[in-house]
Formats: sequence, structure tokens, C-alpha cells
Amino acid sequence: MIPKQKKTVYNTRQALLYLLPSLLLFIVFTFYPLIRSIKLSLFNTNLMGQETVFVGLHRYAEMFASPQFFHSLLVTFLFTLYTVIPGILIALFLAYIVNCQLRYISVFRTIFAFPLSIAVAGASMIFMMLFNPGAGVFTYLLQLLHLSPVFWLSDPGWALPSIAMIAIWRSVGFNTLVLLSGLQSIPEQIYESARIDGSVSWRQFKDITLPLLSPTLFFVFIVSVINALQTFGEINILTQGGPMNETNVIVYSIYREAFFNTNFSYASAEAIVLFVIILLLTVFEFYFLEKRVFYR
Repeated sequence: MIPKQKKTVYNTRQALLYLLPSLLLFIVFTFYPLIRSIKLSLFNTNLMGQETVFVGLHRYAEMFASPQFFHSLLVTFLFTLYTVIPGILIALFLAYIVNCQLRYISVFRTIFAFPLSIAVAGASMIFMMLFNPGAGVFTYLLQLLHLSPVFWLSDPGWALPSIAMIAIWRSVGFNTLVLLSGLQSIPEQIYESARIDGSVSWRQFKDITLPLLSPTLFFVFIVSVINALQTFGEINILTQGGPMNETNVIVYSIYREAFFNTNFSYASAEAIVLFVIILLLTVFEFYFLEKRVFYR
């Protein structure tokens, strides 16, 4: 008989062996870049991104004294506000519809999941044509309603909401699939018991569906917030941070500082601050919102 201590050591080694490929990927693509960014933020760098002179926290002090940095943070949080809640609500509505046992409903499930297969570059080009102020579909619809044309991507008041529309459209496929899987995991017997007790559809949704779906909603919310805070592709392709820096989110600011201004030290400091913000928001969400999650 194998002693308990030796068996524990053997199981631990076996578990680490299975985890080794994932650990290597995390070390190469997550932990090493993080440590490298922290180091870069403490040094001046040359045009090749190599450390030259140690400056300590000077870059962080410079960053927090910059109005442009706080403007980028504000734009990032506004973008998150525009995309996360509307995207989840739309996906919940679509998931609730396609969860119905109707004929040919599988066709609609495929249609609603279609944005998931579109790359950010493809989605951006599609919406660039839709947003065209002269010949775009949205402009045509406004003309049918006898409304003034909107310069979606060049108007400072419309640029960020327009980019948010693209982000919502791209995320709705993933969110719908995840929420649909959560809906399908709820036992049908619970609904049958509620119907026997005379519960109407709205009460069933409020008292059964939402509580039992709360773990899935919580997961979707966390992922959506993190993705929104890291948005880059649509902005890089369509607006390049404009007009008047109204779409200059923090990730695009990092990109501009690193690869246009060759200020790798400052860009690394911004990246570390963004990492801390995402970490604190995630901890906050787990600490406060998870209390409202109903685990069966």
C-alpha cells in the first residue's frame, strides 16, 4: 500500500505535469511581459526600447500630471459604460428568445452567433461602409425618417458611441451563446412547478430565471468589462483616437506612445496602471457583486 504522503507528492507532481504547458504559456506571454513592462517603466529607453537611465517613478509622476492621461481614462470608462450593460441586455434578450423550443429556432441561433466569427478588422470595415456619411446604410435610414445626416466617425459627439455600437455587435454572439448555455442548464421541472402554482411568465423570469442565471451573468459581466477596458482594434482602424481625442482610449494611448512617439517607458507605465485598474475592478466586482450571485 502506498503511504499517504508519497501518494500526495505523486498526485502533486502529476498535476503539475498536466499544468506545465499552460504554465509555460502564462510565463512566456503574461508573466514575462508584465515584469518587463514594470522594468521598462522605471528606466528611460532608447529608440530600440532598451533601458538607458534609471528614473524610478518619474514616468508615473509625469503621467498623473498629464491631463491627456486622465482624458484617456475618462474615454475608456465611458466606452465601458456604453458597451457592457447594453451588450449584456441585448444578449440576454436574444438568448431568451432562442431558448424557446420553436421550429427552425436553430437557424436564428446560428444567425445571432454569427458576429462571433467575424474578426475585428472585418467588422470594422463592414461598419465603415455602414457609417459612410454619403452612401452608408445608416445615412439612408436617416433620410427615410427625414432626419439630418450624422457624421458617425468624424463627429466628436458621435464617434465614441459609434465605436461602441461595433463593440456591442461583436460581443453579442459570445454573450448570447454563454447566456443560452446558462438558460439551458436550468431544470425545466422548476418552471413546471411554477406554472402549476399559477406563476406567470414575468414572475418566472424574475424569480427563477434571473437568480439561477446569475452565475452566468456574473461571468459575462466580468469578461465584458475586461474586454471593454482593453479595446483597441476598432479604434485603430476607424478613428485612430480622433476626432479631437474623443476615442483615444487608454490602450490606444499606450500604442501611440510606444510605436509613434517611441516613448516605451511612458507607455509601459500606462500599461501597468491599466493592469492595476483592471485588477482592482475585478476584485471589487468579486467582492461586492458575487454576494448577489445565487449558486445552486
